[in-house]
Amino acid sequence: MSSHPKDVTATDRERAKAQRREDLLSEATRLFAIHGYAGVSLEDLGAACGISGPAVYRHFSGKPAVLIALLVGVSQDLLDGGREVAATGDTAAETLKRLIAFHTDFALARPDIIQVQDRNLETLPAPELQLVRKLQREYIALWTEQLHRIHPQETNAVIRFRAHAAFGLLNSTAHSAHSPRTSKAGLRRLLNQMAASALFTPVG
Repeated sequence: MSSHPKDVTATDRERAKAQRREDLLSEATRLFAIHGYAGVSLEDLGAACGISGPAVYRHFSGKPAVLIALLVGVSQDLLDGGREVAATGDTAAETLKRLIAFHTDFALARPDIIQVQDRNLETLPAPELQLVRKLQREYIALWTEQLHRIHPQETNAVIRFRAHAAFGLLNSTAHSAHSPRTSKAGLRRLLNQMAASALFTPVG
């Protein structure tokens, strides 16, 4: 049975609206990273996507809603991806290596969103900030679970320090990945090796 023409049109409109929203989020990430959240207006964002500033309101209630969508979205993406990695059933060492590779690929692919989060996380309204913190804690727990299995003698504080040190290292690509002199393949290998050293090397 063929779809009714009106149904097809409605579906096309929904698809176009969803794509426009993704385009706005992509441009917002780029502009916020370059100019800062405070330095970008809805008119700037609309112009970057070929629409007027007021047309942005068809997709977001305002600029804070754009930032919420970006930062909640990236935290959820990381958690979902990390859970997929952790569900493979490998040994703790193999799972941790896969988590390192997953986060390295994320950091190299999305340096702009890392910059936006670093600069603007505390700008979020309290409920959304709490949600992002919750998602981040759940993501960190994926790493610390494996680390506890690898280093059963270490305290929770040391395990968490290892994890945060690795995140700091991997997320530092937000300040170097744009360089035309940077080979991403070489940087990926180096980051994987350095993060593995921070996570696997016994203390003392």
